Amino acid sequence: MSPRPTPVPAPQRDAAPRAARTLRTPLRFAPRSGSTATLTRPLARPRVAQRLPYFVPEGARRWLNVAVALVALVAMLPLMLLIAALIRLTSRGPAIYRQRRVGLDRRAPGPTGRGRRLVDYGGQPFTMHKFRTMVLARAGTGQVWARPDDPRVTAVGRVLRKFRLDELPQLWNVLRGQMNLVGPRPEQPDIALQLRDQIDGYALRSRVRPGITGWAQVNLPYDRCLDDVRRKVALDLEYIRRQSTLQDLQIMLRTVPVMLGRRGGW
Repeated sequence: MSPRPTPVPAPQRDAAPRAARTLRTPLRFAPRSGSTATLTRPLARPRVAQRLPYFVPEGARRWLNVAVALVALVAMLPLMLLIAALIRLTSRGPAIYRQRRVGLDRRAPGPTGRGRRLVDYGGQPFTMHKFRTMVLARAGTGQVWARPDDPRVTAVGRVLRKFRLDELPQLWNVLRGQMNLVGPRPEQPDIALQLRDQIDGYALRSRVRPGITGWAQVNLPYDRCLDDVRRKVALDLEYIRRQSTLQDLQIMLRTVPVMLGRRGGW
C-alpha cells in the first residue's frame, strides 16, 4: 500500500497563488536602433485599461449622431458647394482632400498581434474627407502636423480653418459608419504610431468611433506640441468613461459657439 501524501500546511498552499500573481514575464522588443532588449512587466493589465469599458453599445448615441449629421448635411449643402467652388477658383487641385486616418478598433482584447493587418495602427484605417485648405503636397512628402502661420495654407483655407468649416465633408464619413459627430479626433496612421509609443493610454481612444468634434475639441485649441496632445488624450479618455447620449448632445451644442467664436482655430 502506498503511503498517504503528507498534508500541505496552509501557509504553503497560499504561497503558490501569491507567486502566480507576482510572476513577471520577459517582454522582448526591437527598438528603432535595431538592437534588441529584454524587459519585464506584470501579467496584470494596465490600470487605465481597467477603468475604461472595452465596448459600450452605442444604441441611441449612434442614432443621434446619424440624425444630426443627416440634417446638417442637407442644411449645409449650399454652403459646401460655395466653399468647393471658391477652393477650385483660388488654388490648383481638388476641392475635397482625402486622407487616411485611424478609426474604430473592433477587435476583442487579447494577445497583441497584427493578425491579418500588415501594420497594426490600433484602429482600422479609413479614408477621411476634408475641404482642402493647403497647396498640394509634393510627391513623397511624409505625414506632418500643420502649425500656426503654416505657409502651405491657402487664403480660403485659412478662413475655413478659423471657423473649422473644412471638417464639413466628414458628415459623409458619419453616414457611412466610419465616424460619429462626437468622439476623439482620428489621427494620421504614421503619426498615431509615434504618439502611441509616447503617450500612455493613447491607443485606448480607438475603442470608440472617432468624431468631427469632441470633448477635447470644445475645450482645447489645435495641437501645437506633444503636451497639447497629452491634455487632449486625457479629455478623450474622460469622454470614453462617461459617454452617453446626453453628453454627445451637450458637446454638439457647445461646438456651435466654438465655431462661431473661432476659438482655437488657426
